[in-house]
Amino acid sequence: MTQQTTQTPRAVLAVEGARTARRHLTRRDVIARQLDAIAPGTARVRTVPVTIDRDGERRRVTWVTLDDALGQPVTADRAAHRAARGLLRRMLPDADWSRPLAYNAITGELADDEPEMPEELRA
Repeated sequence: MTQQTTQTPRAVLAVEGARTARRHLTRRDVIARQLDAIAPGTARVRTVPVTIDRDGERRRVTWVTLDDALGQPVTADRAAHRAARGLLRRMLPDADWSRPLAYNAITGELADDEPEMPEELRA
């Protein structure tokens, strides 16, 4: 007896894709609203893990910047930066926070934020 594989009907795939898209949009909207409540105008959050030397002991901390839609820094205190980082860590638990990352609250995308060499210098 041979087993026959069946393909998932396209309609089922379409429904599952729509559900996934709705969840993504809902999460993006929730994060954007909460970021705006933490620091009004925030459209982008950048996190960079750094190592500091405090009292002779090396510690790993995360540097957080909050930018508006034009890329200008948002005026916020230390607690707001900490709250924005905590929000993203809770809402995006599968992300690798040991690397520099940038979250775009407009698109809902979390991307690597590694510096790159300008194309003109690559020769």
